[in-house]
Amino acid sequence: MSSSSWPDWACLYHAYGSAEDVPGQLAALSSADPLVRGAAVSALSGNVYHQGTRWPASAHVVAPLVVLADTPTTPDRATVVHLLHAVALGDLRDDVLPFDPTRAFAGAERVGPSDEAAVLRVLFEDEDPDPDSVADVADAVALRWAADAYRAAERHAPSFLTWLEAPEPAVASRAAALLAWFPAVPGLATALAGVGFSRCTARASANLALAFLPSPPGSGELAALTACLASTNEAVRVTAAVALARRQTTALPDEALTVLVHADDAEVAGALPGWDRSLRGHVALALRHLGL
Repeated sequence: MSSSSWPDWACLYHAYGSAEDVPGQLAALSSADPLVRGAAVSALSGNVYHQGTRWPASAHVVAPLVVLADTPTTPDRATVVHLLHAVALGDLRDDVLPFDPTRAFAGAERVGPSDEAAVLRVLFEDEDPDPDSVADVADAVALRWAADAYRAAERHAPSFLTWLEAPEPAVASRAAALLAWFPAVPGLATALAGVGFSRCTARASANLALAFLPSPPGSGELAALTACLASTNEAVRVTAAVALARRQTTALPDEALTVLVHADDAEVAGALPGWDRSLRGHVALALRHLGL
């Protein structure tokens, strides 16, 4: 996405007012200087993902971030994908997976342009703002901005599939974690099941993403997850058992239950890039899902 196809950022708002500073921050993500990149990530996070809230500019940041993540020469692509995840999903946690965007954003449907304009006027334009005047629509407007950011990411979700093959383990792992929120992407289950078994971090994250897909598992998914139960890598083994427990509850292989019980007893540690919950937390949820 070239800068010529960007929106008029000065006419958009982020958490601190005009978004005219966003293009420079996006450009800085390609800097060879890690300090410059770090400052840009901090600034963008505060601007378009401010304590979980998205803004009118947030949805427009998605496409440039996807381009950066698509570019193999972009420094620290994992951080770019992490930032994209924050912009697209805010502070949503895996408790709400499988995710139903229609239900999640239903409250945003009642928001009209005049409602958004009124909220922005109170926030950024009025010299003597009256927050009470927009109290009845402010939450719905914020939900509208969140929905716009999610839908913007959804349009680019097929690109996320290609990141599963990234050589950087953190990029592939974060891509799998991000894809769990976009279950309608064509070929998603096949792509997740096809992540190489030797790529342990990516494989484990793909297993967790498979755990949260809403549809019944296909033969390819079941074969991949079952094979992972024999992995010498603990994270791959445990996440496969978690996925089978969530998707194959009534026909759970004995090996999967054994892995889960052992992981619970041993208090398996660690977390995977892109996932807020620890492996131990996923094990606990899987056992609870089984009624244990």
